[in-house]
Amino acid sequence: MTTTDARALNTLTAPLVLVGAGKMGGAMLEGWLGLGLPPQQVIILEPKPSDEIAALAVRGVRINPTGEIGQAGALVVAVKPQVAAEVIPGLATHVGPETLAVSIMAGKTLAFLEGLLPAGTAIVRSMPNTPAAIGRGITVAVGNAHTTAAQKALADALLAATGAVEWVDDEALMDAVTAVSGSGPAYVFLLAEALAKAGERAGLPADLASRLARVTVAGSGELLHRSPLDAATLRQNVTSPGGTTAAALDVLMSSDGLEPLLVKAVTAAAKRSRELAG
Repeated sequence: MTTTDARALNTLTAPLVLVGAGKMGGAMLEGWLGLGLPPQQVIILEPKPSDEIAALAVRGVRINPTGEIGQAGALVVAVKPQVAAEVIPGLATHVGPETLAVSIMAGKTLAFLEGLLPAGTAIVRSMPNTPAAIGRGITVAVGNAHTTAAQKALADALLAATGAVEWVDDEALMDAVTAVSGSGPAYVFLLAEALAKAGERAGLPADLASRLARVTVAGSGELLHRSPLDAATLRQNVTSPGGTTAAALDVLMSSDGLEPLLVKAVTAAAKRSRELAG
């Protein structure tokens, strides 16, 4: 998070209400508190708080308060999309003219959210991913027509607490975003899993194959993160003509290899994202 983002986060004067404190909501909360957001300013609405979330009450975070909450400065909705239609209407009492609503629910459109929240509510739809848990996530966001520049800056600050943030103007792109970065970590984990199994088939002990695959995928990801070179150049740098890597890439880059398979996978995920929109 930049200094500008931190200043935007500090503009919150009304409570920040987090609805749903599971893995993603909890990761965001940890990021906000780590950046200096006063715990007393945070309200969590979570029917089954984990022990880690419940322990935050000692620091001043209000968890499922019984008294009047009032209007929120920011309302972050982090529940499962399948329960959105049931949960969101009950949040209307926390929404005022200045409230910013931020959704991290997969598939749920701005129109869907506008239909459940008071008319004129500023809403940002976003799609984070699970590396947010270690501050290395990436989130893509889009705002509705009621979102001001200041509210966009606030949303950016809230989302940047767990990693990089990208903004799009066309909401139709969010299904593809979900398929690439939202679901993408699972594809990478599958790569590590499949590489380990391939190592076993090549004769390696299972535990060694698993370690080699895990560290190779993690190290390569870190190199990609730190290097100014693009992925294609980094791949080429590993590949000697006629060598072992080239032999493997001849298979992976064939007409029925990795790229067309990923295209099919991303297409399927984007289709499911559209279906979740209802």
